Amino acid sequence: MYAILDIETTGGKYNEEGITEIAIYKYDGHKVVDQFISLLNPEREIQAFVVNLTGINSSMLRNAPKFYEVAKRIVEITDDCILVAHNAQFDYRILSTEFRRLGFDYERKTLCTVELSKHLIPGQPSYSLGKLVRSLGIPVTDRHRASGDALATVKLFKMLLDKDTNKTIIKESVRLNPKLQLEPRHLDILEDLPSITGVYYIHNSDGEIVYIGKSNNIKKRINQHFTGTNHKSKKIQAQVHAVTYEATGSELVALLKESEEIKRNKPIFNRALRRSIFTHALYSFTDENDYINLKIDIADGRKKPITTFSNRQSGKSFIMNAVEDYNLCQKLAGLYKTKTSCFNFEIKACLGACVQKESPETYNKRVKSLIDKNSYSNKNMVIVDKGRDVDERSAILIENGVFKGIGFFNLNYQINNIEVLESIITPMQNNRDTQHIIQSYIRRNKRLKVIELKET
Repeated sequence: MYAILDIETTGGKYNEEGITEIAIYKYDGHKVVDQFISLLNPEREIQAFVVNLTGINSSMLRNAPKFYEVAKRIVEITDDCILVAHNAQFDYRILSTEFRRLGFDYERKTLCTVELSKHLIPGQPSYSLGKLVRSLGIPVTDRHRASGDALATVKLFKMLLDKDTNKTIIKESVRLNPKLQLEPRHLDILEDLPSITGVYYIHNSDGEIVYIGKSNNIKKRINQHFTGTNHKSKKIQAQVHAVTYEATGSELVALLKESEEIKRNKPIFNRALRRSIFTHALYSFTDENDYINLKIDIADGRKKPITTFSNRQSGKSFIMNAVEDYNLCQKLAGLYKTKTSCFNFEIKACLGACVQKESPETYNKRVKSLIDKNSYSNKNMVIVDKGRDVDERSAILIENGVFKGIGFFNLNYQINNIEVLESIITPMQNNRDTQHIIQSYIRRNKRLKVIELKET
């Protein structure tokens, strides 16, 4: 659990500042579950430059509560939480100083979104909160007020959790949370899980990830792990101490994150999934008569496929549909072995490429159309799919035919060029598995939104 906060102060000499406003959002890694926002009477003068910056003046604070009146609420809302702030050292110092004046030792673990951003989103021109969130397309209101800045930090932290592909933040949180570690019954773990699409992480008592999975219903899938009787399920049941998850909204994003993070984290119970997830591929070649031929074959890493399939039957079904949809020749598509014409030509359903009745130029145009639709080679495009909330969408970036990564954006944020997208994208590995996942998903989801991108 995280307590994401922002504090506005009077300014002044080091350790003599007072708090004029505080905002704390209790965040469970997915949503805000509690909040505390209040102006405070600092019982000292506010520096003129601070008044100009925040708009908070002494007359506004005359009837506001003093720190000792809200101290108990602050202790309660931050209990068992990691404090998260933009420049956390400053906010934690100010908060600890106020408690020390009351004779209370206030101690919490902290995370700084400035440091996390420098590590997880390198190369930004500025890491000040205002400029950083603007460049990342994060909406912010009431800048330089505690509530507005803390809410912007919540949204930034949500993005940083997405970009933390090594799961360092989550693993540390599990280690520090005794409630999760001491959970005695699987029912208690299940109770906190949602029935949503995403990736889930099963942790042992040290916080280490022992299994990663993806599901369109996380709660249902974890229940299957807990009630399973096979060897792997029993091992998971014996070791599980916590289950964390990441909502993705999109099944495609979940599939890509699962594949990437299994390879990156190498959980002990995911060994079977580390091998390639496809067995067959579609290849093309030009014959002696200049016709483009298609062939489903065993996947060969030395050749560049048009698209890939989980098994031969899946590939064969694809070709049969393609012959019908693009009016292709059964013989040249590898479905009908013959030295003469194909069966469809005999029933006048083929235009005769198999016996050179149709010109190679005309026939190849239709084949190229099929290849172009099912391959993203050399393309700059973004696949837009569901987001985690109603006002959000997910983005899968392809640049020059190479999968670059995934991200999420607000519907009010325009994504129309690669430069804008790169700032919100979490980089991921481009490999044969990711290509297979993306191409298979596009084939299954005909109405998927795909945007061609312009270079800036």
